[in-house]
Amino acid sequence: MPTQARPRRKARLRAAAIAAVVLLGVTACTGAPGPDPSSTTPATRQAAPVTFNFGTGADPAGLDPALVADTESYRVTRQVLEGLVTIDPVTGAPAPSLATSWKELGDGLAYQFKLRRGVTFQDGTAFDAQAVCTNFERWYKLPKATRGDGAGTMFKQVFGEFSDQPKDSLYGGCTVDGPLEVTLRLKMRLTGFLQALTLPAFAISSPAALEKGTANTLNQTFHGNKVSKYALHPVGTGPFMFTSSAPGTVTMTAYPKYWGQKGQIHTLIFTTYDEPETRLAALADGTLDGFDPVTPSNFDKLVKAGRQVLQRDPFSVMYVGINQAIPVMKDAKVREAIAAGIDKTTLVNDFFIAGTATTAQFIPPKLSGFNNAVPGIAYDPVKAKELLKSSDYKGQEIKFYYPTNATRTYLPTPEKVYAEIARELTAVGFNIKPVPIAWNDGYVQAVTSPGDHALSLMGWNGGYADPDNFVGPLFGAPNGELGLQDPQLVSKITRARSIPNGPARTAAYDAINKLIASSVPAVPIAFPISAIALSDKVAGYPLSPVLNEVFNHVTLAAGK
Repeated sequence: MPTQARPRRKARLRAAAIAAVVLLGVTACTGAPGPDPSSTTPATRQAAPVTFNFGTGADPAGLDPALVADTESYRVTRQVLEGLVTIDPVTGAPAPSLATSWKELGDGLAYQFKLRRGVTFQDGTAFDAQAVCTNFERWYKLPKATRGDGAGTMFKQVFGEFSDQPKDSLYGGCTVDGPLEVTLRLKMRLTGFLQALTLPAFAISSPAALEKGTANTLNQTFHGNKVSKYALHPVGTGPFMFTSSAPGTVTMTAYPKYWGQKGQIHTLIFTTYDEPETRLAALADGTLDGFDPVTPSNFDKLVKAGRQVLQRDPFSVMYVGINQAIPVMKDAKVREAIAAGIDKTTLVNDFFIAGTATTAQFIPPKLSGFNNAVPGIAYDPVKAKELLKSSDYKGQEIKFYYPTNATRTYLPTPEKVYAEIARELTAVGFNIKPVPIAWNDGYVQAVTSPGDHALSLMGWNGGYADPDNFVGPLFGAPNGELGLQDPQLVSKITRARSIPNGPARTAAYDAINKLIASSVPAVPIAFPISAIALSDKVAGYPLSPVLNEVFNHVTLAAGK
């Protein structure tokens, strides 16, 4: 997308780059009461309104968090909407947000939440227990015309199904127990339930705004995607109010009645820069105050220039998807040949930030089930050729989809990564046909829907600290991306979700890891390290491996 010109500010250089790593901790199951608005620290906003310009690598797909799953959409909605719980930035455990405390009932089959007093939505309506239930019931009853097959919605990924298939849904209902007390019920224990509620998809929208914006009717377009009127103007309880959007730009302003820390930023602008070099130049000349993500080629330039570069702890996985709906991809030898034909070490060394690790599994370090001993298929082009010769593959054209004009936290240079993988697979005997699709022209929709993509270049950003968040969405149910029909794997994932934290759960996810590694439904490549760049205007930034980065927590340097 073309960027809009802005007055240029001369950038100052810092003496050294700053590296910061945020670690995720252990999941907590209870919450301590959070502060009421009356005890909130007074606003620290400067007398003169501050505008903060932040560069991103792609446009958001839509602004109704219930119906999107991309990081750029969530980057915007995290500023505008809030959920019952958020993430403690130190421990990674669930922390109070719109709920001040909660308790588990019925051995994990229900959770009762006490809600924060005095909170209002940005349209002036009150936040209360009924608003919570209105949102949960909306998600449960999403019409098929709105959700499609639902595979891309977090509600299905967490709860399994919607109201038209109640026997397969884990959602048991929402009960208003009082004006500021609500109970959520489950049909089966979900060990990671509270962690899942920290996802932006479960942020609470104003019921009045949902109704006014006919949120379940997709009769508008936003960056080429079908959306509702509500998705063009979301309304929540967050620190920023959505103001406007245009191709390549989203603008927000501080919500003056926000219940929590109001911060120093009055106007927040996210601007899309398709090319890494244009983001770098915009930071250098003062057009931007920061950008995400940093590419490997720009990392060294930023460090040499004395810029702030903050690195996130790896909490995403980059992989090559294999679509078994394409007949030849059902052959295990073909899938094994693909895995044996990819040189992960070269990919990581050449196209990712230093410190990125190759992987043979989808569950990242620090989560239960991660195991360095999980078997994987090592790079072996000779073995790949032998597997192909003994397989059903006879030189058929293999369509390989990959994104263009975008930089993702898990895939900083997609075109280069694709070119190297395609070169390696061609060398072992595959007939690769490139299918480039611009990210903003519907790449995610193209590869996650049923279609002719045999291979696809993709990644998954972890949203919360539970192994189910990594294996459940990809392998826990049939989907158009992988065309996978594996009842044994689905059964193992379903069972593991309900096992309490401990050795038994760790063993269950270890077994899932091994099954995925042996059956090769996709090829995990790396746990990428992602980084952001900031100008010297910024003294503090709320860095988060799950991208829970809300800009009222940005602190600005004095005099900047």
